[in-house]
Amino acid sequence: MDIIMGYCVGTRPPSCLILLLLKLLATLSQGLPGTGPLGFHFTHSIYNATVYENSAARTYVNSQSRMGITLIDLSWDIKYRIVSGDEEGFFKAEEVIIADFCFLRIRTKGGNSAILNREIQDNYLLIVKGSVRGEDLEAWTKVSIQVLDMNDLRPLFSPTTYSVTIAENTPLRTSVAQVTATDADIGSNGEFYYYFKNKVELFSVHPTSGVISLSGRLNYDEKSRYDLEILAVDRGMKLYGNNGVSSTAKLYVHVERVNEHAPALHVVAHVPFSLDTEPVYAVVTADDLDEGANGEIESVSIVAGDPLDQFFLAKEGKWVNEYRIKEKKPVDWESFPYGYNLTLQAKDKGSPQKFSAVKIVHIANPKRDTVPVRFEKEAYEVSISEFSPPGVVVAIVKLSPEPLDVEYRLSPGEDAQYFKINPQSGLIVTAQPLNTIKKEVYKLGVTNKEGDLKTQVTISIEDANDHTPEFQQPLYEAFVNESVPVGTSVLTVSASDKDKGENGYITYSIASLNVLPFAINQFTGVISTTEELDFESSPETYRFVVRASDWGSPYRHESEVNVTIRVGNVNDNSPLFEKVACQGVISYDFPVGGHITAVSAIDIDELELVKYKIISGNELGFFYLNPDSGVLQLKKSLMNAGIKNGNFALRITATDGENLADPMSVNISVLHGKVSSKSFSCRETRVAQKLAEKLLIKAKANGKLNLEDGFLDFYSVNRQGPHFDKSFPSDVAVKENLPVGANILKIKAYDSDSGFNGKVLFTISDGNVDSCFNIDMETGQLQVLMPMDREHRDLYLLNITIYDLGNPQKSSWRLLTINVEDANDNSPVFLQDSYSVNILESSSIGTEIIQVEARDKDLGSNGEVTYSVLTDTQQFAINSSTGIVYIADQLDRESKANYSLKIEARDKAESGQQLFSVVTLKVFLDDVNDCSPAFIPSSYSVKVLEDLPVGTVIAWLETHDPDLGLGGQVRYSLVNDYNGRFEIDKASGAIRLSRELDYEKQQFYNLTVRAKDKGRPVSLSSVSFVEVEVVDVNENLHTPYFPDFAVVGSVKENSRIGTSVLQVTAHDEDSGRDGEIQYSIRDGSGLGRFNIDDESGVVSTADILDRETTGSYWLTVYATDRGVVPLYSTIEVYIEIEDVNDNAPLTSEPIYYPVVMENSPKDVSVIQIQAEDPDSSSNEKLTYRITSGNPQNFFAINIKTGCGFRETLNETRRSRAPSALVSLSPTDER
Repeated sequence: MDIIMGYCVGTRPPSCLILLLLKLLATLSQGLPGTGPLGFHFTHSIYNATVYENSAARTYVNSQSRMGITLIDLSWDIKYRIVSGDEEGFFKAEEVIIADFCFLRIRTKGGNSAILNREIQDNYLLIVKGSVRGEDLEAWTKVSIQVLDMNDLRPLFSPTTYSVTIAENTPLRTSVAQVTATDADIGSNGEFYYYFKNKVELFSVHPTSGVISLSGRLNYDEKSRYDLEILAVDRGMKLYGNNGVSSTAKLYVHVERVNEHAPALHVVAHVPFSLDTEPVYAVVTADDLDEGANGEIESVSIVAGDPLDQFFLAKEGKWVNEYRIKEKKPVDWESFPYGYNLTLQAKDKGSPQKFSAVKIVHIANPKRDTVPVRFEKEAYEVSISEFSPPGVVVAIVKLSPEPLDVEYRLSPGEDAQYFKINPQSGLIVTAQPLNTIKKEVYKLGVTNKEGDLKTQVTISIEDANDHTPEFQQPLYEAFVNESVPVGTSVLTVSASDKDKGENGYITYSIASLNVLPFAINQFTGVISTTEELDFESSPETYRFVVRASDWGSPYRHESEVNVTIRVGNVNDNSPLFEKVACQGVISYDFPVGGHITAVSAIDIDELELVKYKIISGNELGFFYLNPDSGVLQLKKSLMNAGIKNGNFALRITATDGENLADPMSVNISVLHGKVSSKSFSCRETRVAQKLAEKLLIKAKANGKLNLEDGFLDFYSVNRQGPHFDKSFPSDVAVKENLPVGANILKIKAYDSDSGFNGKVLFTISDGNVDSCFNIDMETGQLQVLMPMDREHRDLYLLNITIYDLGNPQKSSWRLLTINVEDANDNSPVFLQDSYSVNILESSSIGTEIIQVEARDKDLGSNGEVTYSVLTDTQQFAINSSTGIVYIADQLDRESKANYSLKIEARDKAESGQQLFSVVTLKVFLDDVNDCSPAFIPSSYSVKVLEDLPVGTVIAWLETHDPDLGLGGQVRYSLVNDYNGRFEIDKASGAIRLSRELDYEKQQFYNLTVRAKDKGRPVSLSSVSFVEVEVVDVNENLHTPYFPDFAVVGSVKENSRIGTSVLQVTAHDEDSGRDGEIQYSIRDGSGLGRFNIDDESGVVSTADILDRETTGSYWLTVYATDRGVVPLYSTIEVYIEIEDVNDNAPLTSEPIYYPVVMENSPKDVSVIQIQAEDPDSSSNEKLTYRITSGNPQNFFAINIKTGCGFRETLNETRRSRAPSALVSLSPTDER
């Protein structure tokens, strides 16, 4: 115990204050549960404890915690009492003191107390009060007691009777029902298994879910009801040796025949004969693959498509389910010209009834082809040129679809004579020239051979320029004065044209080789002057041709008329002197009446009407001018007048009566003397020459006009006929695949005439028997009109006729041979629409399976066929020449059951695109039993609880056998069943337990299973392995227990590590591993200081012990068994550490500093030495002594009390020794 160190006078140590403070805190906390005065409290405020229901009297609850109060004062007499939480009085609190701990033990009461029942109450919360007898110390705590379940209840079914109905074709492993049982126990005590009371092969029950599954094939005819009894066994009771059977549930399984297949309808349409009294429109058969009532047909009915209720199904015929569609009343075909689409459906007599898929049958109108034949157009409207000669294409009429024996005819009529039709092709061409008939529209009726189909062709004649303009007069005459001004209208000509439009629009022109002083308005026909007319220099009469032209094409039609215009002379010219500016000399004695000179003037208008006169210079009257002849004479004698020298300037003019000529001058000089007779000279004006020239021009113009009158109209006469060019071939070759509209050849022809007389028209007048060709009337371009087919006709002899448009019309013809060359226009055609073949999958490579054949109508390489397989396959190949298909690689129906091959037949065309056709070849592989059943997965591994009931399915085997029929039906068997411990369902592969398992005897089973098919003649099999691991079930029924709940031991503190302290021993009533116990320390203050042998339970030291540090230890020791679900119990171990004298005494201070007065008397107390020894047994045996520092023996110490004092009377002076160092040593006496 502690030694209190202090002064000898007894001062209170500071630790007393701490104790008082703790005391105060403890007082304040007394009212709280689990707390009490300082040091008096439970170790926890709440404890968890357990106890089994139905426990016997005086059974203590178990807790993993030490319940109780640590004894601060070993003299405390503690009592425990349950204050609340135990109203039924199930429990009692007890106290047990071990060492420094007072345990709280709670147990069930004895006597007549009720038994704990977890199903009624599974938890109790007790409030326990602890108090010290004789002292005011109290503490509270809570104890939560969990009532543990005991397997005291059995499973119960609810409901106890079940009933299900399943189809006989229900697949294996299908869940058909589920039974349900409940157990009020919890945990493993509430677990139970389902199993059949008696052995059942066709069904299995899942041991924990209660789901009943089908494990065998059902057969309604063999058994239609199964009464099954299902039991539930409590797993816990079974472990305790009780069979554990609770209530029994009954399951009634009703098997119903399956209406698996719906009826199937097969319809064969039939077109009745027109004279049938009861026409049959279709024969219907109904099949149902089911048996019994499920396979019987109750009815076949029309469910749609007969709104007028005109048809019905009559059950008749040699087959049981054969029906005939007949008419109930006369059928209204007019309202339904395309027939009726009847929807049929059959139903069987099964339960539930099944209906077939609807089947639509077309009842064709017997009075009408499936596709109505009619003309492509109800009316055709075309137009052709009025110029069209015979043989020009008018139109092509067609029936659609065109019957093979088609024949087109023109209906009789007024217009039919002008046209003809090709009866096979429907090509209508002209039969006569149309420009001779003045008609604008022709209407043709076209019919088929029977005359019931009609169409109308309306032909509009396009106006051609076939009329010439006609003048209103045969000739035109007019008179015009030469004096009219330019632009004066002289004459209007007029013509008309019977054509329309531009063909009848007329323009006028003057057709003359000479230049005329006239022009004509091209639109009005008005002729007017374009220059001044001059009678004197121009023709007095103009005769020319006026031409009237239309605006037609390709050429204009023209007509001409003669026009005569006479020009009237007008005095519009002044006289002109032939000579002017005359001058001369006469003598003064010139005789009177003498001829001096003569003037001459010419009048272009009229030569004989000119008069002359002197207008000046003759004022004296000496001269006389003859007015008619122009002779100038001397009138008076110059001599008499006495004029010997002088000049006379005469001005003379001439007149035609209206116009005066420009004056001319005559200068006369009078000289004295003789004068030459040729004394006068004049300047010539050359008027006469100019007049002569004009007259000559006029004469020439008249001559030209007269020459034009002699010209003939060579353009209006059709002198020449058309002729073919030398390049015209005798024959030409064309490919038959030339498209419609393609050019073949351009025929060249000429006509030397001009205008319409030289215009050439082309036509095919004969030989175009298939209407394949057409020639452009204008250009002569020979083209493809309709497709050619060499396979139908390979040569045509065409009559090419050419016409001109002259009048009279002329023509010529030549024969042209058309050789139709083969083109690759026909694809190879297979003899069948599709091919199919069945072969064995075991057929060897190279086996020929079928030959396909295609034919090509073309010639040469175009008609040669080569074969190939388009489908990407390695299994089949084809001979490219013969079309024989053979096997090229190994076949396996299980990998691929059938092949759809695309076979191509292609021609060998050397030029252009090769043609081909494709046919489908379906190859069906017939099964051979060549596949062994394959387990899925290849091996199995299952874990099975050892306590599963007999009959439980522990594994389902599954195999895959792709073979068909018996070769794919698998049966299972066990090669080894371990002495009947396992069995297998041969059909479903369900492996059942046939005997109970025991983990302790055998943990693994390796089953060998075989799957074998029913193939013939040889069956195949395979083997697999099922590894069954038995899982140990918790059979650990008993918990280990210690005989005491606590033990006490001791060990010296100087014991070596590993020193045995004590041994604890627990017991377990289980056997085997469940009864083997392992010990462990899991809690307590000594955790880590001690070890325990897990097998023997011997507790030993694991560390150096020191009692002075820790004087005792508590350990919680666990005893755990080795069960699958381990159980354990605990024991509290108290170990006290025994003291050993292993510690020296220690003073309270390492150095003391006492003070003493000098000259102090003897025995004066100097200091109190306080020391203590940690060893518990040494404190009372301490002794004190001075070991050094006291050589003069000034001081002494009490050997028992440690009180130091002055020992001698020697003088003590501070000056001598102001301080002294004294060493003291306390010792124990052990």
